[in-house]
Amino acid sequence: MSSKSIVEECHTVKAFVSPEYIRSRFSKVMSDMYKDEVPLYGELLDLVHDINEKVLSDSNEIKEQLSRTGEVSRLNMERHGAIRLGKPEELFTMRRLFKVMGMYPVGYYDLATAGVPVHATAFRAIDNTALNQAPFRVFTSLLRLDLIDDDQLRSNVESILENRQIFTEKALKLIDKFEKEGGLTIEDTETFVREASETFRWHESATVDYNMYQTLLNQHRLIADVVAFKGPHINHLTPRTLDIDTVQASMEARNIPAKDTIEGPPARKCPILLRQTSFKALTEKVAFKNSTGNEEMGEHKARFGEIEQRGVALTQKGQDLYNELLSKTRRAIGGSPTAENSTEYNKLLKDNFKVFPDNYDELHSQELAYFHYFITEKANSLPKDKLYTKLDVNQLLEKGYLIIEPMVYEDFLPVSAAGIFASNLGTDDAKRKYEGTSNQSLFEKDLGEPVYRLMQWYEDMQEETIEKCLALINV
Repeated sequence: MSSKSIVEECHTVKAFVSPEYIRSRFSKVMSDMYKDEVPLYGELLDLVHDINEKVLSDSNEIKEQLSRTGEVSRLNMERHGAIRLGKPEELFTMRRLFKVMGMYPVGYYDLATAGVPVHATAFRAIDNTALNQAPFRVFTSLLRLDLIDDDQLRSNVESILENRQIFTEKALKLIDKFEKEGGLTIEDTETFVREASETFRWHESATVDYNMYQTLLNQHRLIADVVAFKGPHINHLTPRTLDIDTVQASMEARNIPAKDTIEGPPARKCPILLRQTSFKALTEKVAFKNSTGNEEMGEHKARFGEIEQRGVALTQKGQDLYNELLSKTRRAIGGSPTAENSTEYNKLLKDNFKVFPDNYDELHSQELAYFHYFITEKANSLPKDKLYTKLDVNQLLEKGYLIIEPMVYEDFLPVSAAGIFASNLGTDDAKRKYEGTSNQSLFEKDLGEPVYRLMQWYEDMQEETIEKCLALINV
């Protein structure tokens, strides 16, 4: 091939941007949009940033840990959001949209047992490096119409949802283009991000009349939020803090109305899983249709601001122990914590969790949590006449040739999500229990592909770091 032909061929090859770039751009646009729509969210970001900076300044141990795992650079840009979809077609297309950003469905969550009539997955990156570059996640729920016990209302809901399209034409065309060509150019990316964000935008007008809205609300507040609007407005965005207790204590001073109790495990020296709090949902003006074709004003509560502190991911053994201790605490106080019993609940929770090891070495030795493995400088002195395998890992740790760092929990806790929903909306809906069983197979059918197994992902990540260390040692 002539040099001229090679140049011509190169000019025909499109320069695609990385999924990490698209995901990062989308996360920034979403955050800016939510800040404009919910000013308290901006105040929350400032508070979390200030507290994170102080923690990193005060604790070299935490700073070194986050630096070693690659998490320190992502703190200020870390966000997770949540949306609620109404029909299977929306979930199917949402999966395709998120794939453009390198986000895949991880885990299956059934929230019906916690009184919320949805099942869900979390879309996020699945490569550890990609997560550190752009750690945007979206917890995505699908309404379970089978849990609406009123046959006529269920039929009405199906009709309402059938008539809506939550994606713009340009967004759909760019999704098609991505799938056909394998990527998006920088120009296409800017258009895609702008058009995709329209799906998540707040709309001040409802698509139903006030009477229907009240009927939906009486069935469940979340059903009204899903069904009565043009699209699945993002209902919260969540920054990550390194000290959620200080955030909780500091919110009042900034006129941010905090919920009464932090959801999840108690405060610990070695945080586990996920702790969450929030400011209470806004009461927002909404225009409803009426029988004369005009609009009448009403109110709706759905959007709030959440904060999370992420700890080490637990193995199935660790997760079972966590669930046992959390259930024991909730049974003792008669259910979910409230404003009236929050002090009693927190004391009891702390007491019950004393049996859960609060030391990374113990968590590791008892196989309760997942860890990253790293070699130390001391490993350079290891004899080269031996091939080291996974059977040697614990001995290498004991002798200081390897060290471990906690693997951050990247996912969600259904009971905590339900607790946030109940407390910040001021509703008893989450105390409701739905009959029936989880239906992961139906969810995956609607999604269009299986979800990634939650525990398997962490096992694979841990195994990858072990193999990397062994490869370096055996050079």
